[in-house]
Amino acid sequence: MQLSPDLLAIVLTAKLAGMTTFVLLLIGTPIAWWLARSHSRLRSVVGAIVTLPLVLPPSVLGFYLLVLMGPEGVVGQFTQAMGMGLLPFTFSGLVVASVLYSMPFVVQPITQAFSAMGDAPMEAAKTLRASPCDAFFTVALPLARPGFITAAVLGFAHTVGEFGVVLMMGGNIPGKTQVLSMVIYNHVEALEYAHAHWLAGGMLCFSFLVLLLLYGRGWNRQP
Repeated sequence: MQLSPDLLAIVLTAKLAGMTTFVLLLIGTPIAWWLARSHSRLRSVVGAIVTLPLVLPPSVLGFYLLVLMGPEGVVGQFTQAMGMGLLPFTFSGLVVASVLYSMPFVVQPITQAFSAMGDAPMEAAKTLRASPCDAFFTVALPLARPGFITAAVLGFAHTVGEFGVVLMMGGNIPGKTQVLSMVIYNHVEALEYAHAHWLAGGMLCFSFLVLLLLYGRGWNRQP
């Protein structure tokens, strides 16, 4: 059964948000751990880079990603040399852009959870002869669980609402890069306000329920 353009966009958006959140949890966890535990002078630089998407206009980030991943860009030349083709205007390109754009929404809650944990639990594990790896998985991760839940929920929700980065990197290709925010934009441009209301209202309710869940469960509070 062929899905309607609206339903197809919803499925694609959920797929993009899910993959982005999964990748961010994988790469964001070691970054967050380093930011929470390191005393390096580079800590502020790395922290600023991770947080940059919060203050950088999405169109600016999307533009530079487009340049870097285009045929003349460093990343674009590398992907072509590896036989991967170009990432712009592909779903893979959307995932890369979404990972970069949503990174602070995942890294910051995990960093805060690791910082709130303090040094005592890891020192106690060390006295029990636990290796750093064992202590991380058996002590640090369970204690930071609320931060991970917050990071996963915020990362997913933020990716669902992307527009500027998606427009620059993915364009508006139905079934390929046309996500929910682009479909709403298309309906508004076509003066199809009834369709736009249904989709925009759904996103509004989704965003409210996400925040209600976080605050209601107290997952936004650190241990």
